[in-house]
Amino acid sequence: MRCVAVFVGINHASAKVDFDNNMQLSLTLAALSIGLWWTFDRSRSGFGLGVGIAFLATVVTQLLVYNGVYQYTSPDFLYVRSWLPCIFFAGSITMGNIGRQLATYECKVIAEKSHQE
Repeated sequence: MRCVAVFVGINHASAKVDFDNNMQLSLTLAALSIGLWWTFDRSRSGFGLGVGIAFLATVVTQLLVYNGVYQYTSPDFLYVRSWLPCIFFAGSITMGNIGRQLATYECKVIAEKSHQE
């Protein structure tokens, strides 16, 4: 639950907090996203998965923008909003944490049912 709250805070910060420039916003969000990973995951596979998902989701978003399906109001770097990969990274860490908690709960329920029989 805390991981979801931190992710919502990072997402809210990217939308509502005014920064002097987009580089400052991107660096702040990158630091917060890595802090989210460090606090709730700390695994190499989680970091790799987060980077991979952030890269693939940014590429898919770029393809949508290139094909005219989606349009940014003001792109930062190579027609990409520079904060977008940070949000995808934090989201993938959060979803991984939720999935891990659900799998742990399911294993406990199955173990309890087998002991009752």
